Amino acid sequence: MNGHDARIVSKTRPSRTSVCRWPKNTKSVNQPFAILVDGKCTLCRREARFMRRLDSGRGRLSIVDITAPDFDTPRYASMGASMDDLMGQIHGVTPEGSLITGMEVFRRAYSAVAEGGGIGARIMSFAVSVTGWPLIRPLVDIFYRWFARHRMKISATAARLLGEEPAMVCEGDRCKVP
Repeated sequence: MNGHDARIVSKTRPSRTSVCRWPKNTKSVNQPFAILVDGKCTLCRREARFMRRLDSGRGRLSIVDITAPDFDTPRYASMGASMDDLMGQIHGVTPEGSLITGMEVFRRAYSAVAEGGGIGARIMSFAVSVTGWPLIRPLVDIFYRWFARHRMKISATAARLLGEEPAMVCEGDRCKVP
């Protein structure tokens, strides 16, 4: 897995860091790293825009809005990721077709934009790679899981502080994070 450590978890615990595979006939050889983002989350949107800028149109990243009307929910459900799972924490799909979750998504995304990218992309990649160091990784992973559980409130607060209208429009249980 390109030297990155990702945990594999059984289908009975999909909310933890996991790696799943695309069905065999759906992956393509030169796919970018795909990040599945909640487009109604202010902080998530900002992070996605920042990553897109670092990618500079090189096609190393694909940002997929899981709240878009045309989002292909069955594609990810076939990998064991329900909409609740996708809303619960960030997910990414590697070029090889593995579904990954949590901080590992950020580590891989910033690594992808660093390859052939400018100095800013390389600096961000290094900064985020530090979160994967053995003594730091468990703490950052725990912090991210806490953040993911509270991101709706944090994002709404950040939107107000940034002078934006919170973009989250919740429908029934849609915004409930497991």
